Amino acid sequence: MSNLQVLQLCYNKLTGGVPTQLGSLNKLVVLALQYNQLTGAIPASFGDLGMLTRLDLSFNRFFGSIPVKLANPPMLRVLNVRNNTLSGNVPPALKRLNEGFQYANNPGLCGVGFSSLKVCTADDNLNPRKPEPFGPDPNATKNIPESANFHSNCTKTNCPNRSKKPQLAAILGATGVMVVLIGTGLFTFSWYRRRKQQIGSTFDTTDGRLSTDQVKEVHRKSVSPLISLEYSNGWDPMDKGRNGNGFSQEVFESFMFNVEDVESATQYFSELNLLGKSSFSTVYKGTLRDGSAVAVKCIAKTSCKSDEAEFLKGLKILTSLRHENLVRLRGFCCSKGRGECFLFYDFVPNGNLLQYLDVKAGSGNVLEWSTRSSIIKGIAKGIGYLHGNKPALVHQNISAEKVLVDEQYSPLLSDSGLHKLLVDDIVFSTLKASAAMGYLAPEYTTTGRFTEKSDVYAFGMIIFQILSGKRKITQLIRQGAKSCKFEDFIDPNLEGNFSESEAARLGEIALLCTHESPNHRLTMEVVMQELSDFLSSS
Repeated sequence: MSNLQVLQLCYNKLTGGVPTQLGSLNKLVVLALQYNQLTGAIPASFGDLGMLTRLDLSFNRFFGSIPVKLANPPMLRVLNVRNNTLSGNVPPALKRLNEGFQYANNPGLCGVGFSSLKVCTADDNLNPRKPEPFGPDPNATKNIPESANFHSNCTKTNCPNRSKKPQLAAILGATGVMVVLIGTGLFTFSWYRRRKQQIGSTFDTTDGRLSTDQVKEVHRKSVSPLISLEYSNGWDPMDKGRNGNGFSQEVFESFMFNVEDVESATQYFSELNLLGKSSFSTVYKGTLRDGSAVAVKCIAKTSCKSDEAEFLKGLKILTSLRHENLVRLRGFCCSKGRGECFLFYDFVPNGNLLQYLDVKAGSGNVLEWSTRSSIIKGIAKGIGYLHGNKPALVHQNISAEKVLVDEQYSPLLSDSGLHKLLVDDIVFSTLKASAAMGYLAPEYTTTGRFTEKSDVYAFGMIIFQILSGKRKITQLIRQGAKSCKFEDFIDPNLEGNFSESEAARLGEIALLCTHESPNHRLTMEVVMQELSDFLSSS
């Protein structure tokens, strides 16, 4: 794929080494391999990627040194090699990247001019280490070449007494035991730290989050060396000295929670309160001190925008969103010690729209026609509100899963504006589910951009889902809406209890919203006007 520009394989379980042939993809701009289990050396061929701007190899098991050639790409702005087992001298030329070069949690690295690196010693230069990810190699001495230059004062006439060999052997033996013990200890510590930092996945039962008891212990011992080690770069977007992005002091005071509030609300992140996990967050049900129920979304610092000004700007957008069809943000907490951001939302009791799709008759989850039309109208209002902002706010990830249902079966759109807080890699990773369910507008594959019209496309797919009661929208459903064959696109669980005129108009709107060409799709303003014309107010 000689024209490939972006290759993102992050947040998988890839193992083994990285093919050096990737260095021949001359048009590659972004290479993201973080959060895998990749091993071996970093290919020096990456230094041949003249268009490369971002290379992320963090949270893997790479070992050996950082290739000198890695500083060659003239466009390189970000090089992230955190949380590996790299060692040796860091190429001085990487200093030009400034904060774009991220290398924390590689104890074997050394170099001059890097604030948190030790200065290289003769041992680092003459005997560069190549630590294995699972501890020292017991056969390491076999790898010493015969031509190794060991300095010795021994001559034929002046050699140490051979009787000292047992003493030397004992010293070497003790040293070997010490090396093994230290190596084992470092590996155990590294394993524990990596487990703690791992981001949970919905389908990964080996999630690295701390158990409830461990969480309590860590919080009680707030001086834990793990916490200060992992997040030592001073990340503190809530520092009042940085309050220069349109935040007023009143906004801080009205929205800010502290870590104690988070712990109290979630009962120290009790698994009994766990609502769900995604590739970048964990959500708990919580209760505030005033007795109100909330959903607490925990987002790791590594998933948040690294530019704190941009992060604050995103928070400002989230706190400004107020609409009857959006889930209300109650507050936030950014913990420097934990390296996490917590978002407090109103808890919505009836789950999300997915629970009302593909259900059996008589299950209790079959929605009446009036409820379905009301939900469609409410979703349209929520999206219309976002698009009516100046500038317009594109949701980017509208789906049935993001539509929550309250006690009155009113729809509430969740995660509005959340992408403003997250790094691009996380935003891209959330698209997998959207693409699989058919929500992703076809033009995204060529433009790579989200617009209001891509939100409209996803909204049209949700109309089809609500009308048909199906999660997967087939060509038969679309064709049924086009030809007004109600039996093909209206949920049979309704048993004919629906308005044919409303169903026909809703099917027509769904078809227009999901038109292949974005220019032929309706705007949300027109959609809301159309719905108001023929749907009874609710």
